[in-house]
Amino acid sequence: MPSPRVLILRAPGTNCDEETAFAFEQAGAETERVHVNRLIENPALKDRYQILCVPGGFSYGDDIAAGRILATRLNRHLADMVDAFVHGNGDRLVLGICNGMQVLMRLGVLTEGVGSGETSAATLTWNNHGRFEDRWVNLVVDETPCVFLKDIDHMYLPMAHAEGKFVAADDAALNSLKDAGRLAIRYAEGEKGVVQDEVLPFPANPNGADANVAGVCDASGRVFGLMPHPERHIDPTHHPYWTRRKEQPEFGDGLKMFRNAVDWFA
Repeated sequence: MPSPRVLILRAPGTNCDEETAFAFEQAGAETERVHVNRLIENPALKDRYQILCVPGGFSYGDDIAAGRILATRLNRHLADMVDAFVHGNGDRLVLGICNGMQVLMRLGVLTEGVGSGETSAATLTWNNHGRFEDRWVNLVVDETPCVFLKDIDHMYLPMAHAEGKFVAADDAALNSLKDAGRLAIRYAEGEKGVVQDEVLPFPANPNGADANVAGVCDASGRVFGLMPHPERHIDPTHHPYWTRRKEQPEFGDGLKMFRNAVDWFA
């Protein structure tokens, strides 16, 4: 089976594209970093790829709101491309990391099918303390159809964002997403923390997200966005305490996510 090809979407302000491409390549994929303007000029390029990834950074300087300008450009100029990856024949994957999740949330593809349709079922807003936060967080995977999280229980990943607080429109929207397994990954207390709906205190929950949500998937599990950065922990030496470990794991916690994406096409 040929390796799946990944479109790493670039825009002014994107700064995690090289690391994300490297992570996918370590997992066995082929990658190409493509600027959004190039896709707008030639939308047919989308047909080369099986995975669309919107990486982290500060696209368009996060003007207006994080991810909004890139999402607006995609919606205006590349709606057919987004639709092909999100819906299509169900044979493609989409991943949004940090700013990428913000973009996917603005597009509405992560909460699609929930709510009235007139208002979004959820959004991402400013962290509770109103500033940029950069730290490592413990994560626990909920019962979910998410392709990227198959056979993963816990992860320890870095996060770095100012507008990463997941807020549901109301309890009905939150419960609908939860019941469908779409609140895929949550912030947790400790390495073996459990899924909790009650909001954990800072810093376990670094932004005050409802139900401690760190990532959301669509109903199919093929479209996934998360605020922490799996591409920043694919090697054991990325761990902040790696020199203190008596036994080193073979890989960093984030690599399994990228391998799951590649293995899905096997």
